[in-house]
Amino acid sequence: MHIEQLREYCIHKKGVTEHFPFDEVTLVFKVMGKMFALVGLDSWEKGETKINLKCNPERAIELRGEYESVNPGFHMNKKHWNTVSLNNDVSDVFAFELIDHSYDLVVKGLTKKLREELKSM
Repeated sequence: MHIEQLREYCIHKKGVTEHFPFDEVTLVFKVMGKMFALVGLDSWEKGETKINLKCNPERAIELRGEYESVNPGFHMNKKHWNTVSLNNDVSDVFAFELIDHSYDLVVKGLTKKLREELKSM
């Protein structure tokens, strides 16, 4: 997967914006102001195609045991976030499923008001 494929997939989800809140190399995708994906652009330029994604805690443990490319979230709450190395044992299709899962978890955690606002977009 190329960075533009990843960006296009994330940015076309409903209510998503992109930001650089931490520095000029950490691209963060947010839905209704809440993070669901983080990408270190400097790592991508070095060939380290990684993305941090939110994950259900039980599923996170399962995925880490099943995939060599899924690890506890780097610089994140390791209970709720995974760092996923792409283009290895995680296919693009599965990576998109993990992005969807992260997005859906964040949407589920939004306030009722924000969820209603998202639905009306």
